[in-house]
Amino acid sequence: MRIFKSSWFSRFVHKEQISNESLIEAIAQLEAGNFDANLGGGVYKQRLARSGQGKAGGYRVLICFVQGEHSFFIYGFLKSSRKNITLSEKKDLKKMAKILFSMTEQQLNQQVKAGAFQEIKYKG
Repeated sequence: MRIFKSSWFSRFVHKEQISNESLIEAIAQLEAGNFDANLGGGVYKQRLARSGQGKAGGYRVLICFVQGEHSFFIYGFLKSSRKNITLSEKKDLKKMAKILFSMTEQQLNQQVKAGAFQEIKYKG
């Protein structure tokens, strides 16, 4: 399993001080079949706890996920700042997931080198 976070998402987690360990735990939960919402097309919504608070007042993250293959953290938001994503955004995320899942290992490595994604080291 390779785990990536988009450049936008990397800035988000840095600003919000979300650890890679929290992201890895979110993927472990997905691998175990525990998720908050399956949006279809390999796109999942997962809750992350906020430091000092529970998941209910925490973050929502959108992940493009294929069991045993790749995970891409794409977008995140505070539950208090936004209720949900729009239908249009959901449609766009599914299109993006399809593109991401079709990338070869070489293409993924090129995207990391170019700075479009950062890889989170994971030994699952």
